[in-house]
Formats: sequence, C-alpha cells, structure tokens
Amino acid sequence: MAAMVGSGLQMATTRSCICSSRKICNATSVILKADGKAVLRTVLTSSSHISSVQSFFRSFTSTPANFYKVITKASSGANEKGAASGLPIDLRGKRAFIAGIADDNGYGWAIAKSLAAAGAEILVGTWVPALNIFETSLRRGKFDESRILPDGSLMEITKIYALDAVYDNPDDVPEDVKTNKRYAGASNWTVQEVAECVRRDFGSIDILVHSLANGPEVSKPLLETSRKGYLAAISASSYSYVSLLKHFIPIMNPGGSSISLTYIASERIIPGYGGGMSSAKAALESDTKVLAFEAGRRHKIRVNAISAGPLGSRAAKAIGFIDTMIEYSLANAPLQKELLADEVGNAAAFLASPLASAITGTVMYVDNGLHAMGVGVDSPAFADLNIPKS
Repeated sequence: MAAMVGSGLQMATTRSCICSSRKICNATSVILKADGKAVLRTVLTSSSHISSVQSFFRSFTSTPANFYKVITKASSGANEKGAASGLPIDLRGKRAFIAGIADDNGYGWAIAKSLAAAGAEILVGTWVPALNIFETSLRRGKFDESRILPDGSLMEITKIYALDAVYDNPDDVPEDVKTNKRYAGASNWTVQEVAECVRRDFGSIDILVHSLANGPEVSKPLLETSRKGYLAAISASSYSYVSLLKHFIPIMNPGGSSISLTYIASERIIPGYGGGMSSAKAALESDTKVLAFEAGRRHKIRVNAISAGPLGSRAAKAIGFIDTMIEYSLANAPLQKELLADEVGNAAAFLASPLASAITGTVMYVDNGLHAMGVGVDSPAFADLNIPKS
C-alpha cells in the first residue's frame, strides 16, 4: 500500500471497483477510454485485499466500456511523492461540534470521521442518558475499528459534552427530568450551558452539526398522533437546531458552516414515518433557508441541510420499517447500491469546507438519487418496460 502523509480529504477521479469486502478503494487519477483501457493511472490504495493493480485493470479490459465515471472519494494526505493528489478539503485548524452522537454507526459519527479526516478537531454532544455507555464504549476500544481514518490513524474526540437539546436553559427543565436517575450526576447539559462550556474550554468553533431527532409517536399515523407527541417531534427534531445555532453562533468564527440532517419525508409521503416527524423535517428545511439568511447577514455563517437516504442505524430502528426502506431504495434509486454513512460524511465535509463557500440555504440530497424518482420502478405495473437492474 502506498504511503500516505499529510491531512485532508482529496477529490479524485476513480473507476468503481469490486472488492472482496465493503471497504473503500482509493484510486487517484484513473481515466478510462471508450475501449476500456487506462490512459492514466497513478496511486491505487485500498483498505481491502486486491491481489494486484493488474487484476484491477484486467476487470475493465475484459469487456468493452463505452463510458467513464467520475466519483468523489475520501482519502487523506498526499501521494507517495509528497504532492497533493486532487482537490483538497483541508479543515486543519478548524473545530467542529457535532450534536447527537451516541454510537458509531449513525450519520453523526460518519460526519465526525470525515471532518476529522480533513483535519478538523472534533467535539461531541451526546444525549445525557446515553453518555455513560458511549464514553465507556469509546474508552474500552469498542469503537476503535470504526475510528480508523483513511491514513490509518484513529479519529480523536477532544471532548464529549452531555447534551439534551430539548431544553434551552436550566429554567426549562421540568422537575421530573431533574430528578430522573438517567440524568443523575450530569450537569450543564442544556443547550445554553453546553455552548457556554465550549466557549470556556475552547473559545470558538467553526463547524456546527445537528444530527439528532426524536419523535415519541413516530410509529403512529398522523391522524392518530397526539398534540403532545406532535409538538415533541417538532421540539426535538426541528427547534433544537434553531436553539443550537442561536446559542453557538456567538462563538462561531466568521466563514463557518452549520449543517443539519433531514429526510425526504419532508416533501413526499412516507407511510409509517409518522408522529409529526415528516412535519418536523419540513420545518427543519424551511428553517434552514431562514437561518441561512439571518446567520449569513449577521455572522457570515453558512447554513445547509443534507437530505440523507435510509440507513440501518440503531436510531433508525425506532421507525420500525427501516430495512424495508433500504430495500426500496436499492430497488428504485437511479444508483442501485447500498448508501454508506461515509458518503453522507464526505458530503458534510464538503459543505463545511471552503470549496462550498458560496453554498448556503440549500438541501443537498445524498440518497443515490432516490429523491428524483416519481414512481417506484419495482412496481408490477412497470414489469414490461425492461428497466435496467443491477
């Protein structure tokens, strides 16, 4: 494997390859002609097991190819000659606060990894009841495999803060929560208090990520959702972002970036995604536009959202039919492949970087193109159309 040095994500041209595992293959500057032969190739690095570079290219020359493909991959550092390979996403010297990480298999974790791979310092806000098990798992090395960055090093989390983004300040916390044993021993965990602690500990941040949502009645149809459940979904999944940005923006450096995670249910009907969660995501996207204007004019901060496709994370299991949604996406999206959390993480790294300095107020879809579809092509109604399938 070629030696990798330096830091930063690299944008490279590469041809898809089939590996013996699902780990990333990184190739810089690989261009295929119409006859399938490689005209230019430089460094190929892979974390899976490819017997030789020759076998990699032989897979393309066995049959004619009438196209070439350009995709963005995450790799850290420079090539073996020391020169940067591709367009760098360099976040060295930047500090990110990611709210909503409680394990190592969700989008929040993937975003933290991509930001860390680009050189950013990582701070994390974890829901109070999940804090102890998250810190214990991290300390005992249970997350070490998933902490591995493209250069082989482990992602470092500088500090973990207890956080419950449903409460803006201590006065908002009801007595039954204060005395709840799951909150015992924790302090300074409301949004205002966490922002103050981060200011006191580090002075400022450059990147704010909102990766949390909760709908206590998410499994209920909207017509069966209570007012309390509906408002709880809005509070935890939408207003929590407004509150985070409101309290953190005074310590964000000009030119910084704020990112939230949304879902296609904000604009399309997703039966089973209930309890007011679709309304909460719609509010989040609407707020993204307004916050982009206000934060941009007042503080020179960019505000964007990523509409991510379905992922089988622990949090998503609460929806109850996430595996069905993943299968539906595989069958109907323009790109018939598994959506990886790292792909969402890399998109966030781009939005947080100077490469996206003119992008704000947008919803970026990272879902293999599923949002563009008007019908489900796996329907029997389209059986005779000879639609290409992987």
